[in-house]
Amino acid sequence: MQTKSKVIHLDGVIPEHLFNKRLDQCLAEMFHEYSRSKIKEWIEGDCVTVDGQVNNIPRTKMKGRECIIIEATQLTQTASKAEEIALDIVFEDAHILVINKPAGLVVHPGAGNPTGTMLNALLAHVPDIDKIPRAGIVHRLDKDTTGLMVVAKTLPAQTHLVEQLQSRSMGREYEAIVMGNLIAGGSVDAAIGRHPSKRTLMAVRETGKPAVTHYRVIEKFRAHTHLRLKLESGRTHQIRVHMTHIKHPLVGDNQYGGRPRPPKKAVESFAQALRDFKRQALHAAQLTLNHPNTNEEMSWQVPLPSDFNNMLAIMRQDVADNQDLMEY
Repeated sequence: MQTKSKVIHLDGVIPEHLFNKRLDQCLAEMFHEYSRSKIKEWIEGDCVTVDGQVNNIPRTKMKGRECIIIEATQLTQTASKAEEIALDIVFEDAHILVINKPAGLVVHPGAGNPTGTMLNALLAHVPDIDKIPRAGIVHRLDKDTTGLMVVAKTLPAQTHLVEQLQSRSMGREYEAIVMGNLIAGGSVDAAIGRHPSKRTLMAVRETGKPAVTHYRVIEKFRAHTHLRLKLESGRTHQIRVHMTHIKHPLVGDNQYGGRPRPPKKAVESFAQALRDFKRQALHAAQLTLNHPNTNEEMSWQVPLPSDFNNMLAIMRQDVADNQDLMEY
């Protein structure tokens, strides 16, 4: 990874209608392309002058017509090089990019994956995206999770998308195959934090961050269930952790307990198919958001990948071959 710095210079006069508003509130309205957390960081970092005097107290009340100057440095991280990696682009305009991510594609470079990532591909597809923190990536999918992701192509778009994620107004729906029989839908409301002993994994913990996952049954099999899931929050490994928490880990998710468990009297080809499914059976099927420039609600859906569909077909055949063993 390389770290680059970008000099930010902003100036303006606080409008009179913001009389008696806090400094951070005034600046958030004046410079709405930047997040409130970033503006607060600049104020507290002595980057803001009010009528020629540094003011580092966000709660300072303004009278209106004060002259504001912001001189700040913003760090951006990009991969060391752009790489021509094919992307399955579902939608693109001047502001956002919606991608259907395949299994096996890492989103961010990291230990063991310095190149060949989505970030490397984005730098080649949109060269100016290196000016945006994290190359415009505002949320991520695990390496072996497939489906929809949105990427910001401009700083204002990034700010708006992050705000939608934080306010939970961005809709993200997934499909998964889990172990065991779920009779009906439900919700999991359980905080998620770092696993106490396995530092690369997450776990349900009282000291974690709030997380809510809703799910409903699409199709039931002899020893597995096909689910549709909706996130209210976006914690790392959230669906994988929550499903494991309720004793229904995802098929193929060996890290969280989804080891192959064929049902009784399953034919060897079914048992082998479960052993050969080397990733978590999880697909980001639908994404809904308000366009950061027009505020128009937009929604995209992508079909299940072939390996997911093949597994469903094998499970349906197992049901047909063992109707007398089905539990309803």
